[in-house]
Amino acid sequence: MPGAIALIAWLAEPSAALAQDNVVATATLPRDLSPWGMYLNADPVVKAVLIGLALASIVTWTVWLAKTVEIVLAKRRLRAALNKLVHARSTAEGIERLADAQGEVVQFLDAAVTELKVSAGSTDSEGIKERIASRLERIEASYGRRILRGTGVLATIGATAPFVGLFGTVWGIMNSFIGISKSHTTNLAVVAPGIAEALLATAFGLAAAIPAVVIYNMFARSIAGYRAGLGDAAAEVLRLVSRDLERAAVAPASPARRATPLSAVE
Repeated sequence: MPGAIALIAWLAEPSAALAQDNVVATATLPRDLSPWGMYLNADPVVKAVLIGLALASIVTWTVWLAKTVEIVLAKRRLRAALNKLVHARSTAEGIERLADAQGEVVQFLDAAVTELKVSAGSTDSEGIKERIASRLERIEASYGRRILRGTGVLATIGATAPFVGLFGTVWGIMNSFIGISKSHTTNLAVVAPGIAEALLATAFGLAAAIPAVVIYNMFARSIAGYRAGLGDAAAEVLRLVSRDLERAAVAPASPARRATPLSAVE
């Protein structure tokens, strides 16, 4: 009789262990493995990573919308002003054609006229051109920096988001192995949810990084075109100034008038 009892106990041990594994697996398995369900059952650190990546994605699309509108309007404004300027034959005519306009080209013309006024009485045409070119260069650089604002955020998100997601993945897998160690089981139902939650962080990182990189490259091309337009506008203003200076130099007038290139734009 004692032997029969021992045999029954020995046969019952695997069943009890299996039942315990099933209980552990059922308790560990979340109610659903959808992205939202995995987020709710994720570790607090993984949750923080997912929230940060979601915010980064929102910033990416916000910058995309704002910068797209800004670049499109800037290029349209610059193109319209340049089309008017190319038909002008002097600086004064260019100012007259752009009297009701605002923006980059108007700033170029104002800088040229200001330098001509400051240089009144000078007979060194090349020096005047160099000083005007310097003013136009600084204005061009200023507009270039202005149009670049916000794009650095895209570069940062594109470079760091995959690594942030990878950190969440590593942390989640570490917790999964800790759970395996505590539960003393390798049942897939225990292991799978933690790994799925960890991989969700990598997926979020890629979802935040890929659009940021694509949008940044798209903006880089658009901004390069805008800056090329600025260069064309500055070159056109310099051509108008050069014409005015040449006309002032060959005009049959008094010595006082010949010594004042500003008379060409007054």
